[in-house]
Amino acid sequence: MRAGFISNEVKTGLRRNLTMTVALVVSVAVSLTLLGTALLMRAQVDRMKGYWYDKIEVSIFLCGNNSLAYTCTGAVTDAQRKAVKKKLTGLDPTVQDVFYESTADAYDRFKTQFKGSAIISSIEPDALPESFRVKLDNPANFDQVAEAVQSMQGVESVQDQRKLLDRFFQILTGLQSFAMAVAMAMLLVTILLVVNTVRVAAFARRRETSIMRSVGASNMTIRLPFILEAGVAAAGGAALASTTMILIKQFLIDGKLAPQWSVIAWVTWQDVLWIVPWIFIVGLSTAVGAASVSLSRYLRG
Repeated sequence: MRAGFISNEVKTGLRRNLTMTVALVVSVAVSLTLLGTALLMRAQVDRMKGYWYDKIEVSIFLCGNNSLAYTCTGAVTDAQRKAVKKKLTGLDPTVQDVFYESTADAYDRFKTQFKGSAIISSIEPDALPESFRVKLDNPANFDQVAEAVQSMQGVESVQDQRKLLDRFFQILTGLQSFAMAVAMAMLLVTILLVVNTVRVAAFARRRETSIMRSVGASNMTIRLPFILEAGVAAAGGAALASTTMILIKQFLIDGKLAPQWSVIAWVTWQDVLWIVPWIFIVGLSTAVGAASVSLSRYLRG
């Protein structure tokens, strides 16, 4: 098998089927971009879970003047507040830290979080309740803390931030699954396009392959140019998809999203560089595998 002969056959095949080759490159690029996006979303969800779940706190809101809970008979008293704190600190080691936040502190934090927003003017300074914010050794131990204090006088409600985050991550996971499903559908379309492209190329060059058989060329010699053509197109599509991933990280995430949402743990370049090899692996293996299978009918006899 001569490398020069194989190379010339590949170049000739790519020129003869330029339109279908371009279509194949675009199809591979689109499907692999969707796949890369799904993997990037998965990495983003994992990073956000690790970041936010580590910061999860239990918020224990104390009674105010207008509280309607059965444990409230008006605003929380000093004695009730001290009793709640004593109960919380007695739950060591489940409870790691207890932070008290007054109504004024809550309003200051609210203004910081929504700085520049019109919503600030609609909230009165005394509208936010005072609370204890509790850091747990494990977010799964929320029930233990809630059962200990939720029926105490002066406690209006107990909020588990994990439940709020779980709903948010369920939405993100759903979007990730949708993107992965679309990527799989596009990969199927790509496989069909590879099969069709290779068969058309093989049919157009059936005279050459017949001559090669008659002079004793091996099956591998006959089929390798077609497989390499599919591989070259897949490599081109994978390169475009990888470039798209890099551009998304550089200009969308780092350039737009990260500066505006600095509280979010965004994917890193390490995540992107982990995805890129998989894009090439999936693209090349899909194209080469589909091309090999589609050529089987031309190798009989």
